[in-house]
Amino acid sequence: MEVKRNLTMLTDFYELTMAAGYFEEGYREKICVFDMFFRRVPDGGGFAICAGLEQLIESLEQLQFTDEDLAYLRGLGIFDEPFLDYLKHFKFSCSVWAVPEGTPIFPGEPIVTVEGPAIQAQLIETMLLVNINHQSLIATKANRIVRAAAGRPVAEFGARRAQSYDAAVFGARAAYIGGVTSTSCVMAARDYGIPVSGTMAHSWVQMFPSEYDAFRKYAELYPDGCVLLVDTYNVLKSGVPNAIRVFDEVLRPAGIRPAGIRIDSGDIAYLSKRARQLLDEAGYPDAKIVVSNSLDEYIVRDLILQGAKVDSFGIGENLITSKSDPVFGGVYKLAAIRNEDGSYLPKIKVSESVEKMTVPHRKALWRIYDDETGNAMADYITLYDEEVDTAGGITLFDPIETWKQRTYTGCTARRILVPVFEQGRRVYDCPSLEEIRASCAAQVGSLWDEVKRFEYPHRYYVDLSPKLWEERQNLLRALSIQR
Repeated sequence: MEVKRNLTMLTDFYELTMAAGYFEEGYREKICVFDMFFRRVPDGGGFAICAGLEQLIESLEQLQFTDEDLAYLRGLGIFDEPFLDYLKHFKFSCSVWAVPEGTPIFPGEPIVTVEGPAIQAQLIETMLLVNINHQSLIATKANRIVRAAAGRPVAEFGARRAQSYDAAVFGARAAYIGGVTSTSCVMAARDYGIPVSGTMAHSWVQMFPSEYDAFRKYAELYPDGCVLLVDTYNVLKSGVPNAIRVFDEVLRPAGIRPAGIRIDSGDIAYLSKRARQLLDEAGYPDAKIVVSNSLDEYIVRDLILQGAKVDSFGIGENLITSKSDPVFGGVYKLAAIRNEDGSYLPKIKVSESVEKMTVPHRKALWRIYDDETGNAMADYITLYDEEVDTAGGITLFDPIETWKQRTYTGCTARRILVPVFEQGRRVYDCPSLEEIRASCAAQVGSLWDEVKRFEYPHRYYVDLSPKLWEERQNLLRALSIQR
């Protein structure tokens, strides 16, 4: 989908003040390397799902400061004319590498790497983070819910609860990557080719003289795929009996099988069992029972464990906002500065918290797969120009608890980061949304079940190559001496 909006000014103010400072200091053409990574999987999960790259690419292709942008910046009275003239002629010329959408990702590893002039690489930070953070959050949440549903379809119903209309549309896109089967958001369905779904609101039922009249009219209007909302008044005493009556009087004579009913309140486990019994006794064992009402992965899992007779789920606010853990904490940090001879000067951020220390240098990211099972075993971060040879096996060690080592044999290493831009020229063709969704399902399927647990998942190992680990240790030792 082509993006018409220019989002160049979607940046934090300090990006501009730093850029002006770089300009003043003569750092305009200094080549830097920045990495985006995250430190913690939402909801305590074992992995996240990368999403939002297509929108990031579209945004980067649109970068251009308009006359209105420049007039606003000039009016702030803090930027001089040479810098504003630089922005007027701004042309994106960075190289970008990224993890493809739909790929499982893990804390500490580079998701997006940007190399280019310091001003440019700095200015795109906010735009990069908002695109990848939001959609990765929703794709991750959707995948958890879809896995909890154990093969039953999940529809995304959350547009009205999203924090904005962009969040509704892009959230539906991300949820589809994560595995939902449809969306109620018509704009997202239209723009991204996602199957659209929906039934009726309680107001439809209330609008008519009786529940029966409301059901009958709906069945007459939409006989194919007819799903009736049965909890406006009383699910078992009126809703399901009236639905069966309409199925008998309107659909059956026309030779049409009803699609089913929807329950949106009450004790869903109990109500679905009794509704299933009533539908079966009436001759409609193929009528599906759809349920909604503030569901999440834990409620979905519990309903299935309790034997609820549910065929599909509609998930709204808890999905579209990732309500239980609504922030994907991706960050964007300087990793290296390129010297005039083409070598790199590694940069590190240290912290009293070990997990907040960065991994310096320009890097490559590899995934180690077991040749026999096809399962992902571990991820391996190396210097950008290292090659990984697994022919004789490969030994990985924990970058913090270095005594923890494991040797993998019969395995293959594959690069995960792919080129997206080369010096400002786009070199990546985005897959279709269907291809991204299928790739996501396949890659999640390649993870061990222990990594996919909701509670206390097994930690998937993300290790550093010996060369990269030594680079970090050298920087840490040097900083320790300075202190």
